Amino acid sequence: MATDYLERGAVAGVAGGLVYGLFVATVGNAFTAGLETFEHSHGGGGPAVSELTTAAASVGGGVLWGLLFGVAAFGMAYFFLEPAIPGTGATKRLALAGAGFLTVSGAPWLVLPPQPPGVEQSLGTDTRLVWYAGLMALGALVAVLAGLAYQRTERRHIAVRLVATALPLAVFAVPVALAPANPVHGDVPAALVAAYRWTVVFGQLLLWTTIAGVHAWLGDSDTAAAEELDYSATAD
Repeated sequence: MATDYLERGAVAGVAGGLVYGLFVATVGNAFTAGLETFEHSHGGGGPAVSELTTAAASVGGGVLWGLLFGVAAFGMAYFFLEPAIPGTGATKRLALAGAGFLTVSGAPWLVLPPQPPGVEQSLGTDTRLVWYAGLMALGALVAVLAGLAYQRTERRHIAVRLVATALPLAVFAVPVALAPANPVHGDVPAALVAAYRWTVVFGQLLLWTTIAGVHAWLGDSDTAAAEELDYSATAD
């Protein structure tokens, strides 16, 4: 049983990682190349590797990330937490994907947003790693609290459920207020920095959504087959 969960998580992860890798290899790398060209025009050198090598690395890296998230979240976590995850079918998978995005990326990026090439951060690497890990833990906690709030208000009006589910997100105001200043330095215009960040955010959302969709498709197929077998056994 657990092996089946891991296999479905791995397949969904590879599919999501492939889609994500292709997105990075096309849109993401083109955007980054434009930023590097901008940086080089202000005193840098030329590109160190070919576009083909960069694209292959992006696709391979995307598949590895997808496999990691698929096995960890939609394999092991889904195996243990499936009864407690709100929703049914695809909704349940999307809820898990949202929790995964919030934990891995969303919460840490509130304090440490992704930075494009040519931007230097004031905080040291060790400090950023500590904050990133702490915010990941907080993101997981908030996701759990949101799920519990959704279940506790199951019989209430939909508006009440939505407010109760979103209420734990207010906890993020604490680290945002207490985080040390991290001014950045570089020649990249603020508009390009913002566009780069939204591109990264979209890529991560695409990754998690694709994994959830493929996993729902695999899970629904298995569920239908299992229900058919149960029906046949009952009829006999």
